[in-house]
Amino acid sequence: MTRTAQTTKVKMLALTGLFSALIFVFTAYIHVPTGAGYTHAGDGLIYLAASLLPLPYAVASGVIGAALADGLSGFPIWIPATIIIKAITALFFTNKSVKIITKRNLLAIVPSLILCVVGYSLYEGTVIAKGFSAAAIIAAFSQTPAYIVQITASTVLYIVVGKTLDKSGFKKKFSL
Repeated sequence: MTRTAQTTKVKMLALTGLFSALIFVFTAYIHVPTGAGYTHAGDGLIYLAASLLPLPYAVASGVIGAALADGLSGFPIWIPATIIIKAITALFFTNKSVKIITKRNLLAIVPSLILCVVGYSLYEGTVIAKGFSAAAIIAAFSQTPAYIVQITASTVLYIVVGKTLDKSGFKKKFSL
C-alpha cells in the first residue's frame, strides 16, 4: 500500500470515528423522549456522513453511532432494527458530487423518512410486541408524528451544516 493510500485510509477511518461519535451524541444526548423511545436529530449526521464518505465508511459510522446510542441510552432492544435501518439510510445518499447539498441528496430524505417510519413501526409491532398482531402494528404506527419530527430535525441539521461546509469548500479542501 502506498503512503498516499495509507494516508487516505487513515483519514477515512478518523472521519468514520468522528461521525460515529457525533451521531452517538446527537442521538443519545440531544433527544426528546417519546412513547416508545426518543426523537433526535442524529440522522442528519448520518446523511452528512453519507454525503462525504465512501459508502462503507458512511454505513459504518451510521450503524456504530446509532447502535451505541440505543444500547447506552437504555434502549438495546432497538439495536437490530437500528443497524438495518441506518445502514440502508446511508445507501440513499451519495458522496460523488463536489457538493454535499445536491438535488439527489435532498431527494434521499424522502426514502429515509419512509424507511424510518415503516422500519421502526414494523419492528415495534412485531419484534417488540413478540409476534405479529395487527393491533400492535397499528399502535406502532401511532409513533409516525415523532418519526416525522425526527426526520425534519435531522433534515434541518443536515442542510444547515451541509450548506456551511459547501460554502467553505470542505470536500475539496479535505479531498473528499
